[in-house]
Amino acid sequence: MTPVILLAAERKSAEVTDWAARIGWVVGLALFVALVYWLMREGWKWRGTLQGDLPELPTRPSPTTLDRGGEPPLPGTPQAPGPAKLTMSGRYHGSTTAGQWLDRIVARGLGTRSRAELTLTDAGLDVVRPGANDFFVPAAALREARLDKGIAGKVLTEGGLLVVTWAHGDRLIDSGFRSDHAAEHTTWVETLNDMINKTETEGAR
Repeated sequence: MTPVILLAAERKSAEVTDWAARIGWVVGLALFVALVYWLMREGWKWRGTLQGDLPELPTRPSPTTLDRGGEPPLPGTPQAPGPAKLTMSGRYHGSTTAGQWLDRIVARGLGTRSRAELTLTDAGLDVVRPGANDFFVPAAALREARLDKGIAGKVLTEGGLLVVTWAHGDRLIDSGFRSDHAAEHTTWVETLNDMINKTETEGAR
């Protein structure tokens, strides 16, 4: 063979070798991603199993529900929610054990991030989540509201989250929300805490 033919053959061999290496690298990366996804999924399921004792989430009180034989609201909760004190459109960023921003709660659908529509009434906090489980926090279960920057592994700007602490079963839960208009957060914190203080004062009488 002439030197030119030998050089061409070597180049062709190198190209084949490079393609084999690239394919192997892509396959290896795909397997790694699949493994990480599987581990995350199993971890999610395991966490959900550990939190299996979390009671069903309360639903909003409604005269219509009562008329049709539904469950009455919790003791101390009005049968009808009353007019809205505040409303908010934004995102639900998850729930954790109160005070532990990385201890994510996934049971009862609380682990699913979603859009959220919040309505605060005398009866409590109504959370409507398109494509995910809605839930209702009775006024008597509300414990605190504050501004924060992170929950369930999600970190935002300082004060970028409205975090509501509430009692459910034997747990205290922090739930994080971000309004489409973050300037609303302060009003929500003030109104919620005023409402909580009023409820606690009336309950102490």
